[in-house]
Amino acid sequence: MSRPVPKRESGAALLAVLLLVAVTGAIAAAAMEGLRLSRAVSANAAALDQARAFADGVEQLALLIVDDQIARSPGRTTGEGGWNGALRRMPMPGGAVAEVRIRDGGNCFNVNSVVEGEAQSALIRRPSGVAEFTGLMMALGAGEAEARRVAEAAADWADSDTQPGPGDAEDAAYASGAEPYRTANALFAEPGELRAVAGMTPDLYRRLSPWLCALPMSDLAPINLNTLTPDQAPLLAMLAPGQLSLERARAVIAARPAGGWGSQVEFWRLDAMRGLAVPLDVQLQPQLRTRWFALDLRVLVGESEHDETALVDARLQPSHVVWRRWSG
Repeated sequence: MSRPVPKRESGAALLAVLLLVAVTGAIAAAAMEGLRLSRAVSANAAALDQARAFADGVEQLALLIVDDQIARSPGRTTGEGGWNGALRRMPMPGGAVAEVRIRDGGNCFNVNSVVEGEAQSALIRRPSGVAEFTGLMMALGAGEAEARRVAEAAADWADSDTQPGPGDAEDAAYASGAEPYRTANALFAEPGELRAVAGMTPDLYRRLSPWLCALPMSDLAPINLNTLTPDQAPLLAMLAPGQLSLERARAVIAARPAGGWGSQVEFWRLDAMRGLAVPLDVQLQPQLRTRWFALDLRVLVGESEHDETALVDARLQPSHVVWRRWSG
């Protein structure tokens, strides 16, 4: 049998009940919020998994498009059909949308071409690659001294030895900083590594980044003369630094035959290209057929977004993905 609460204690009892109700409500609110967040995380994870599955399918479709492009003209890849850089949108089940852009992945400056050699332990400075990198930076507005310093530092970064080259940018150049680090002494994994190279500034990298790639080899980038656009004139001008102006390079690309050039010899015999002092390896650099294709993928599933970039090697058919990077 319960004892009645004395009047003098009724206020304390009411306060205890109110505190109990408040604590219970807080616990319930926290539990509901935790449940809501858990459901949201689960939904996002499921959406991202679905987006990646869609991206895999779109990637396979893109490989078929690449192989079809190669099959149409095995010896020569041109921009016919508008495939180069065109955005394709594809509806997916459940209201999802996929976007894919296929572009020539060799029309760039390969940052790994500042060195040459096959083994990671035998990479040495490539003079023509350093000169090209210098020429590209100059074509984009950098001063010659600044451009040469960065290009030489990039060669020191990637070569296998620890002996400073003309750029004097081996380990000792980075050891005295606020956050000391060492050179890679290996090929660049991605162009973004250049931001750690001596002499590189945020402004210069911002101007350079659209023109850079890190192909999984140290060869000069196999620039396809038949897919270059006039806007990509800096990639042609860098072949002959200080000799071929942007205006002249742009005019050469604009005057390309409708079906593309048929041979390297035909290209180098153009009036605009004659008389240029170009090393032999650079003379052999321009190509007529695209080997490397770049894929830019985006998949939207609900409020989730999956972005992917992939590099495709089309030297042999069927084409295959060499690497892929994603975010989302």
